[in-house]
Amino acid sequence: MRLAFLGTPDFAVAVLRRLVADGHEIACVYSQPPAPRGRGHDLKPSPVHAFALEHGLPVRTPLSMRDPQAIADFEALRLDAACVVAFGQILPAAILDAPRFGAFNLHGSLLPRWRGAAPIQRAVMAGDAVTGVQVMQMTEGLDEGPVLATETLRIGPLDTAGTVFERMAGIGADLMAKTLAAVERGEARATPQAAEGVTYAKKIRPKEARIAWDKPGAEVDCKIRGLSPFPGAWFELPTDRGPMRVKALLSVFEDADGLPGVVLDDRLLVACGTGAVRLLRVQREGRGPQAAAVFLNGTPVAAGTKLA
Repeated sequence: MRLAFLGTPDFAVAVLRRLVADGHEIACVYSQPPAPRGRGHDLKPSPVHAFALEHGLPVRTPLSMRDPQAIADFEALRLDAACVVAFGQILPAAILDAPRFGAFNLHGSLLPRWRGAAPIQRAVMAGDAVTGVQVMQMTEGLDEGPVLATETLRIGPLDTAGTVFERMAGIGADLMAKTLAAVERGEARATPQAAEGVTYAKKIRPKEARIAWDKPGAEVDCKIRGLSPFPGAWFELPTDRGPMRVKALLSVFEDADGLPGVVLDDRLLVACGTGAVRLLRVQREGRGPQAAAVFLNGTPVAAGTKLA
């Protein structure tokens, strides 16, 4: 089919790669405009934009898909369908209605749970044991359209948002490919979402990332894993040179008692409001991620240390 692809992050690249491999005609790729990235804050294209350039696909990066010229340009593509994966903009009806079969979105949850911007992170942060990936026929409402295909995934006790993203990207690429084939054959069946169980996955805000050790340990553990690898839940470790900011990237809950924020042994077991978390992977400012044992070799943290 003749398609437009609208996506921005790494998660979306796997789907675009699959559509190219399947022989679809990618009339145009849409992505968010280049943004400052890295230490130098140089303007760099998004992962989807970069992939498109590497494969000779035309790319557009409009600031708003509601702009009349952007709508006219999109309509002029004369598409069979549009595929949307974490694009980053709300699409108006004129865009959704332009392709012959409409627009299809790959969403990382079991709708109607976790509609919105950060469904994978919010599922891990909430302690969900099961999540999923779905292909949805897009409507103007936020992730409210009928569902055409679903695959479920379990979230294990050592899963992070990053590991769930990785598994979901491959599964989602297959799911979108199969759904488009069914749409083309006229065999796709759309099921309306349930009216009950609606929750919203709000965008992750920087102020959420600081760890509150007085929260229950199970909640702290889920927060650490749900914010890993980005933006990374963080705390301050006291040192002779002042507080050191450290990101906690992986943890497990343990049944242990102590004052919230106090380290209970020499292997980064930290007491919480109830229970404790053992930090397994961390990252200090200016360094890469490290296993906790490696981090402790260079920066010992004694039992009794109070983290902030």
